[in-house]
Amino acid sequence: MNILIKSAHIIDSVSPYNGKIMDVLIENGIIKSIKSKISAPKNVNVIEAENLHLSAGWMDMQVNFCDPGFEHKEDLSSGIKAAAAGGFTAVAAVSSTNPPIDSKGAVEYIKNKTAGAIVDVYPIGTVSFRLEGKDISEMYDMKQAGAVAFSDDKKAIGDAGLLMRALLYAQNFDSLIITHCDEKTVSLEGKMNEGITSTMLGLKGIPALAEELMVSRNIFLAEYTKSPIHIANISTQKSVQLIKQAKAAGLKVTASVNAYSIALEDSVLMGFDSNYKLNPPLRTKTDIEALRKGIAEGTIDAVSSDHRPQDIESKDIEFDYASNGMIGLETAFGLINSNKGAVKLETIIKTITVNPRNILKLLQPKIAEGEPANITMFDPSAEWVFEKKDIQSKSSNTPFIGTKFTGKVIGVVNKMQLHLNQSAPIKKQAAN
Repeated sequence: MNILIKSAHIIDSVSPYNGKIMDVLIENGIIKSIKSKISAPKNVNVIEAENLHLSAGWMDMQVNFCDPGFEHKEDLSSGIKAAAAGGFTAVAAVSSTNPPIDSKGAVEYIKNKTAGAIVDVYPIGTVSFRLEGKDISEMYDMKQAGAVAFSDDKKAIGDAGLLMRALLYAQNFDSLIITHCDEKTVSLEGKMNEGITSTMLGLKGIPALAEELMVSRNIFLAEYTKSPIHIANISTQKSVQLIKQAKAAGLKVTASVNAYSIALEDSVLMGFDSNYKLNPPLRTKTDIEALRKGIAEGTIDAVSSDHRPQDIESKDIEFDYASNGMIGLETAFGLINSNKGAVKLETIIKTITVNPRNILKLLQPKIAEGEPANITMFDPSAEWVFEKKDIQSKSSNTPFIGTKFTGKVIGVVNKMQLHLNQSAPIKKQAAN
């Protein structure tokens, strides 16, 4: 498929055309030409839109596609559709499937089933066998099969010795451990952030301390083993401070935050809407401001959607018993862009393009002549309302239906394939 993208504002920190408005011609999946003006050749799709922006294809470091085992919530095919609609050409799929991704065969299942898709799906293997937190999984075999990192997903590794050994072991084959931080002996069976709102609602709270204790412990383990570690799902002001100090000390620590954590305060739970029941829980305005500042100054490297499909039986029940999570791929950019505060657009784009791939040591797509076309098209100033018809996921556990966002995805190009959102503000698409 040949494509001509007209008058695109290019945002790509590794591209020689960064910050320029250019026409981009793609032929047979390769960026053939980038010039200030290109006349449309024959048999080409022309894409033109007001305020059209172009970046390298976005990457989400943390999605749950529920496949295998929970295909009634999501499967790899529907997850890929949701990712493409959200502007992502690459995702890292978490390990908490059923069975979990804890073997070479499980990694190969993901790789084989998604081969050739417009969205690159990178499996994350487990740290512990069967996610039990007792024995190290077959990490080396999984790495050889294509696992890009290792994590027990939202099951925090309580055994410090196990995590220490995993960090040391992963060094042997240049791999990365990703951790979720939640000291269970402190958080216990908490349902939301511990604070004024939890007290008013009579819900058991999850102290910020539960996260911060484990962030501190995991940083100490990374220092002791001299290993890289990625701390995912950070949500508190103190966690940002701890990570900033670790980086200043020269430790190999990276961090990511979920889009909802920079957008929503715990006060939204006053209506007991279980779609706001999340892990980590929504925190306070002070935490949100610290997270945004952390993104702006580079303490936080990446922003993830934390796409977590849940069926209606898991959400439309009493709040205490509802499962954690919301779908997030289709709304991720709108949510981030609408709630970025003083964070620059260029910084936001780095957190969903360059930085995630650097952390996972993946090849960086680049907007340059001769490069494979792996790009995302978007309008950062377009206002739009998220409606149920926009959902590509099998599940609809989101509180954002009817929400107005600023920042609209127009489409993606990858692997000689084009996806355009039907509601995108496209001025013209024509073939000569």
